[in-house]
Amino acid sequence: MVDLAWLRRVHRGQIIALAIVGLVLGIVGFVFPVAAVATIAVIFGASLVAIGLFRILLAIVSVGAGAAMRWLSAVLGLFIVIAGVVTLSRPYESILILAFVIGTAWILDGVTDFMLGLRGVVQPRWFGFLSGIVSIAAGVAFFVLPATSTLVLLHIGSILLVAVAVTTLLTLPRAPKRA
Repeated sequence: MVDLAWLRRVHRGQIIALAIVGLVLGIVGFVFPVAAVATIAVIFGASLVAIGLFRILLAIVSVGAGAAMRWLSAVLGLFIVIAGVVTLSRPYESILILAFVIGTAWILDGVTDFMLGLRGVVQPRWFGFLSGIVSIAAGVAFFVLPATSTLVLLHIGSILLVAVAVTTLLTLPRAPKRA
């Protein structure tokens, strides 16, 4: 069985960095929506590449996980990297596709956080539940609103991105104590 709390502590710095990037992107997207569309798409694309590579790396180094979980993580990581590359190559055309990719990623991330809460990996447990619910709600919102204007989607996405980043930071395990 994989020690998920240990895994989250080991990758604590990466989780914090991704949450801070999400927080900054959310604020920029809300304050400067017109100028931010292409920039946000490019940064999201780069973020998707980083997240996908992280999932692939996790599949390689997670010796305690079963083969099926490792393959699933690697395949999911590959799809996320591909989505990131497509987004980087065509940022304006990728906005709606990006909304679906972000929605899917947040739903999967929300399910993971909720399960971490159920298993008691996140303390207090309700942080895991809250993070899971917020991430799932954010993902569903991206599926429900793709046909709306890009500016409305960007405002809603920016608010949800800030919410997901904050809840991610709240669910981090404590830093290991230094000797």
